[in-house]
Amino acid sequence: MTIPSEFAPPRRRFRRWRPLSSPLTRRILAVNLVAPILLVAGLFYMDRYKQGLILGELAGLTTQAEMVAGAVGEGAVSEQALGFLELNPDLAQQMVRRLAEPAKVRIRLFDAVGGLAADSRQLLSVKGNILIEELPPPAGPGWRAHLGQWWEAVTTWMPKDPTLSPHREHADDRAEHWPEAMAALAGRKSTAVRSRAGGLVLSVAVPVQRYKQVVGALVVQADGRNVAKSLFQVRVNILQIFVAALTLTVALSFYMAGTIARPIRRLALAAEQVRHGHGRRHRIPDFPARRDEIGELSRALKEMTEALWNRMDAIERFAADVAHEIKNPLTSVRSAVETAARLTDPEKQRKLLAIVQDDVERLNRLITDISDASRIDAELSRAENEPVAVAAMLETLCDIYRSTGEDEGGLDYRVRVPANDPLVVVGIEGRLVQVLRNLIGNAASFSPPGGVISLSAWREGASVRIQVEDDGPGIPDNKLEAIFDRFYSERPSSEKFGTHSGLGLSISKQIVQAHGGRIWAENRPQGGARFVVVLPLARDA
Repeated sequence: MTIPSEFAPPRRRFRRWRPLSSPLTRRILAVNLVAPILLVAGLFYMDRYKQGLILGELAGLTTQAEMVAGAVGEGAVSEQALGFLELNPDLAQQMVRRLAEPAKVRIRLFDAVGGLAADSRQLLSVKGNILIEELPPPAGPGWRAHLGQWWEAVTTWMPKDPTLSPHREHADDRAEHWPEAMAALAGRKSTAVRSRAGGLVLSVAVPVQRYKQVVGALVVQADGRNVAKSLFQVRVNILQIFVAALTLTVALSFYMAGTIARPIRRLALAAEQVRHGHGRRHRIPDFPARRDEIGELSRALKEMTEALWNRMDAIERFAADVAHEIKNPLTSVRSAVETAARLTDPEKQRKLLAIVQDDVERLNRLITDISDASRIDAELSRAENEPVAVAAMLETLCDIYRSTGEDEGGLDYRVRVPANDPLVVVGIEGRLVQVLRNLIGNAASFSPPGGVISLSAWREGASVRIQVEDDGPGIPDNKLEAIFDRFYSERPSSEKFGTHSGLGLSISKQIVQAHGGRIWAENRPQGGARFVVVLPLARDA
C-alpha cells in the first residue's frame, strides 16, 4: 500500500544528454583517441617517408649513372671502319671498376647487342675475369663484435614487399635479364626496385651514347641499406612516440580511474551500506565541487536516500495516526457492546446500538478516506497530465452546487473568473476537482445560513491563483497550518461528531504539491476564511 507523504522532494531538471556536450564524454574521448591517432599518423608518415627515400636514392643513382655513361662514352668507345662505333671492353672494364668502387655501387655495361661488356664486380687477370663477392667485415673477438653485427643486421633489415619482383643473379648475364637495360638500349632512362632477403635492390639504367648513337646500356645497382637505416630511424621515432603515448594513456587512465571509478565505487558502497545497514548512520558521499555526471549522480542518490528516509518516517507517523484514529471508534464499539450485553432495558439497548451504528459508519468513512489517501501517490505517479481549464472547472462546480443544493443552508455560490482567459494548467482534472470540492465543502460546513461562498481565479505572473472564501467564523491564527495535518478535525458545534475523518485538507495539500503548486489558509479582514491554491500555468497558456 502506498502511503501519502507530506514531504515533497524538489524536482531536479536534468539537461537533455548530448554526447559532445558532456564533460565526461569529452574527457574519455580525449584519453582513448590520443594513442591511436598518433600511431596511425606515424604509420602514414613512415610509408610516405619510405617512398620519398627510394625516389631520392633513385635520383642519386641516375645522376651517377649519367656521369659514368658519359665517361665511358668518351673514353671507352672507338670508331671503326665506315664510322661504326664499338665499345672497348678492356677500357670499359677498368673505368667501370674504378668509378663504382668509391660510390659503393655495382655497375654493369651491356653492348649494343645485349651482351655483358663490363662488370664492376670482375677483375681482369692473365687467366681471365675474376668475379668479386663483397663479404661483411670479419667479426672480432668478444661479444661487442657480435653485438655490432647484430645491430647492423637490425638497422638494415627491411620486410619483404610482396608487390616487388624478386632480385635474381644470372650466370650468363645479358641485357634481356634486366628490363631497364633493354629500355636503355632503346635510348630511354629507366629505373627498377626489386626485393631480396632482408632489403631492396635499386637499379637505374641509362644509354651509353657517342655522337647521339647508342652503343650500350649502363646499369647501376645499389642495395637499400641507406633506405633501411633511414626507415629504422623512423621506426625508432615512432616507437618513442608510442612509448610516450602509452605512458600518457596509462597516466590518464589512472587519473580517470580516480575521477570516475573511485567515486562511483564509493557511491556504490554507500548505497550497499544504506541497503543492508540499520539506522541513518550511513551517508551518501557528496561531491559538491564536481559539475559532471558523477556530481549529478551523487546529488541524486543523496536526495533519493533522504526522500526514502522521509517516506519511511511518514509511513511510521501515518501508521501511528491510523492506529490512533481507528482505536477510538473501536474502543467505543467494544464498550457499547459490552454494556449492551449487561442491560435489560430495551430503550438503553437501542441507544447503545445507535452508538455502535454511528461508530461503524465513522470507521467505514475513516477507512474509505484512508484508502483514498493511500492511492493518491500511486495514481499521481502513473496518470498522464493533461491541460485543465480552471475557469471552466470553477464555473461548472458552481453550477453543480447551485442546481443540486448539496447544502441545506441556502448558500449563495458566486464565481469570478476572467472573461477571455481559460487559465489553463497541466494536471489531473479529477484530482483538482477533488481539491476544490474539499475546499467548497469545508467552506459550506462553516458558513451561516444564507452565507456567500465565493470562487475566484486569475493570473498571477506564471501561475494561476484560486481562492475559496466563506462568511464563517474564520480559523484561529495558531491553527492556520495545523488544519492541513492528517486527522486534524475542528468542526462546527452543530455538526454531528465523526462526520469527517480529518483527511480532506491533508489530501488536498498532497494533490496540490504533486502538481507543483502551493495551498494555504488565511482569514479575511471582513470576517470568514479564505483558502488559496496557486498552480503553475501551462507553458503555452
